[in-house]
Amino acid sequence: MNRHCWWRDAVIYQVYVRSFLDSTGDGIGDLAGVRAGLPYLKKLGVDGIWLSPFYPSPQHDHGYDVADYCDVDPLFGDLAEFDLLMTAARRLGIRVLLDIVPNHCSSEHPWFREALASPPGSPARARFHFADGRGPDGAEPPNNWHAMFGGPAWTRIAETDGRPGQWYLHMFTPEQPDWNWRDAEVPAQFDRVLRFWLDRGVDGFRIDVAAGLFKHPELPDSPDPEADARTRDSVNPLAWNQPEVHDVWRHWRSVCEEYTARDGRERLLVGEVSVPSAREHALYVRPDELQQAFFFDLLSAPWDADAFRKVVSEAMQDIAGTGSTVTWVLNNHDQVRTVTRYGEPATDGSGLGAARAR
Repeated sequence: MNRHCWWRDAVIYQVYVRSFLDSTGDGIGDLAGVRAGLPYLKKLGVDGIWLSPFYPSPQHDHGYDVADYCDVDPLFGDLAEFDLLMTAARRLGIRVLLDIVPNHCSSEHPWFREALASPPGSPARARFHFADGRGPDGAEPPNNWHAMFGGPAWTRIAETDGRPGQWYLHMFTPEQPDWNWRDAEVPAQFDRVLRFWLDRGVDGFRIDVAAGLFKHPELPDSPDPEADARTRDSVNPLAWNQPEVHDVWRHWRSVCEEYTARDGRERLLVGEVSVPSAREHALYVRPDELQQAFFFDLLSAPWDADAFRKVVSEAMQDIAGTGSTVTWVLNNHDQVRTVTRYGEPATDGSGLGAARAR
């Protein structure tokens, strides 16, 4: 098989470090536990592992609120243990993908702390989305957007003198401020992050919220501000799937290919991409962007042959037509499991039999 296409038929196993295997007896899984479990995964036929975030984090969102992108949370070990894990995985022929979170960080990230201590209009605040509020004394959020988990997508801060001040944007929780990718320091920071882990031997990245990053530059009101919270999906067209994001993936692909050129091992970029159509999804897996992107449409398809046929046909036409593989998603860590979705007492032809078939 072409060595540059290992991912086309690879079995990749998601490892949530905290619950996988505890090596110390403290009740928390860790990187040493992952290392100890590698032979078992190899026996299962696993070709690669995707490690959910293990970076320093206050854990407001299971590690997806990252306080330091270039270290290991002491809960899970340290960089020396990570290096041992990489050595063991390489010995067994198991690839290692890391989960990277470029849309937002933790409110405890040093740059966000610096932003809170800096004045409006400062370079530190430009790395995020800070804005003045509307209404009397700026007491209303800058726009009407709602966060994915409900409530306004904006939180007001107290300035250093104690007075109510600007608002910052968070499309998930208030503990996860969104990066401003239009500020040059943000993409430069992530270049350093990619290279830090690629230099330690990782085989690629699963990219969280890969249709995010850029927001409409004017941050206007949304015609349906509660759509994201109602659907628990990236629906607001002003906050997601902006055209500039494709330049980021082209650049990240070029960085990964730089490493591939050195040793012949292709580094894989897999995006968590939630967009309105298979045609828009296909833009993310063009030959110079991501190799793969999770395709979620089957998650919302009803138990109906025509609905399934439509999803599959559009994906095969638009996504497979780029030369990528369609990365079908039937379950993931953000969704109700298949047996529950299809196994409820049926009024639409579903039920336990349908769940098992699924």
